[in-house]
Amino acid sequence: MSNNIQLYKNDLPDDLNLGNIIAVDGEFMGLNVRRDPLCLIQISSGDSKAHIIQLNRENYKAPNLINILKDEKIVKIFHYARADLAHIKYYLKTDTKNILDTKIASKLARSYSDNHSLKILIKEFINIDISKQFQNSDFGGELTPSQLKYCANDVIYLHRIHEGLKEILQRENRFSLYEDCLKFLKTRVDLDLALFKDDIWAH
Repeated sequence: MSNNIQLYKNDLPDDLNLGNIIAVDGEFMGLNVRRDPLCLIQISSGDSKAHIIQLNRENYKAPNLINILKDEKIVKIFHYARADLAHIKYYLKTDTKNILDTKIASKLARSYSDNHSLKILIKEFINIDISKQFQNSDFGGELTPSQLKYCANDVIYLHRIHEGLKEILQRENRFSLYEDCLKFLKTRVDLDLALFKDDIWAH
């Protein structure tokens, strides 16, 4: 395993200090929250290191991780937070506080593109072409080095990507709109968990 990737069973260590701005992502067995369990949470402090927690799916006891997720003083950067937050709330029984989202930021900032995938954002802002080969793989069992690398790639670039998107949002006077969208995220997740998947604003 790479020295830049640390794998933990069940929870984060008691003495690990990840700082006040972290990138977060989750891996599940699918996108149906009630059917497809949360398997992994990966975190990066923006220093090229990834901390991957393989959760205990029998009880989901992870007090150190949960304390970080619900801490309002710690900023969490996601890419498409909607799916991650729903799984976290359903399985870890906590609301995640103080969220940024590079997918929402990209859709508001990059109106010159119709592709807002993480792979595209990494290519544009970091100039690295990553593989998404293991996006649809089994994260419920023993993890391969390639799967761990894939998980790490999902978080280690998010700090820099969000900074790049923030510059565009501020330049184009769209940052306030982005902040308003973030305020709605909790409600959007609650709607998903209540099985209101459609756009409630649609006619």
